[in-house]
Amino acid sequence: MTLLIHGRGASANPANRFEKLHVDLTDVVDVDPAEEEERPRGATRYFRDRSKTIITRNNSPDVGFETSVNPYRGCEHGCIYCYARPTHEYLGFSAGLDFESKIMVKTDAPELLRAELESRHWQPQVIVMSGVTDPYQPVEKQLRITRGCLEVLAKFRNPVAIITKNRLVTRDVDLLQELAKFDAAAVNISITSLDPKLQRVLEPRTSSPEARLEAVKQLRAAGIPVGVMVAPIIPGLTDHEAPKILEACAQAGAQFAGYTIAHDRRRDFCRTNRLALRSWSPSRGHRRAEAAFDSFVSSSARTADFVLETARCALSAEAPSASLRTGSARRPYLADFASVTRPKIDVVVSPKLRGPRSTSSRDHQLFQTAP
Repeated sequence: MTLLIHGRGASANPANRFEKLHVDLTDVVDVDPAEEEERPRGATRYFRDRSKTIITRNNSPDVGFETSVNPYRGCEHGCIYCYARPTHEYLGFSAGLDFESKIMVKTDAPELLRAELESRHWQPQVIVMSGVTDPYQPVEKQLRITRGCLEVLAKFRNPVAIITKNRLVTRDVDLLQELAKFDAAAVNISITSLDPKLQRVLEPRTSSPEARLEAVKQLRAAGIPVGVMVAPIIPGLTDHEAPKILEACAQAGAQFAGYTIAHDRRRDFCRTNRLALRSWSPSRGHRRAEAAFDSFVSSSARTADFVLETARCALSAEAPSASLRTGSARRPYLADFASVTRPKIDVVVSPKLRGPRSTSSRDHQLFQTAP
């Protein structure tokens, strides 16, 4: 019997695809399933990442940016759908519990970023934080690595676009305001669902939907271009919320919006989301929702049309003159709220990101949190 772990998205460590031998110690736990519905929460451990560079580059037509900075590898937010989970396997870890409980920390990120921006080979362009894992995951409150990187970017006036699920981004309003003076900053708050119960199942250690909407309000009040990523939209589970999310974000002050759809047809993905359906609402007819899930997964094109239509309805309800349009191939499904001026930096992230192979060492553990 697989038991849920309080505060975690994954319940086990699946085998690393690059390793020939696999031992799952998470199955060895002194808990009686008849007495407990959840397993005890384990500690999060942080390791020093000795990467020699910090700016990651990609040339994929599916990604809306070319350069990004990731202060962390692995993410304690623990989103069960995260496309970055397989990248942890490059480090010798598992894409399951390891991804959210063994975090690689790039303590030298600000210094590495300064060195790369000072290089004569650097061509100023938008840097995204982060393209893989969240730059404002819980440990950032203590380590302040992302803030250190923003201080460097502010000094160089280099454009930055931030994507996060955490309201901690409001801590750095002063630096973002400085960059915004030169049209060099934008923040995207990612919102998957407005249902707190479902959010805790899908994204156990992220900020609540209410806190994220409040972050949108604070950033807009500070004069920082802010938008929302309705991402990922999970067919049969969260797709019906798209209009309400857009409406709530528009009222909070969002200036632009984008979305991505989770349409991975692999068995593990389907099983994960069926478990989420049952955990979220065991008494609401999850079998009917599962049937809808299977139907939408079998037709991603139909899902895209559905979301475009519902988003158009939500925008029309908020502002009759608002319109929805699709962007270029590098910025698909980009929606604008017509009532406000569109900032110069727009970022819509596709789930098809590539995880770079490791250049780090995990032999030095920095510290670990209490369970």
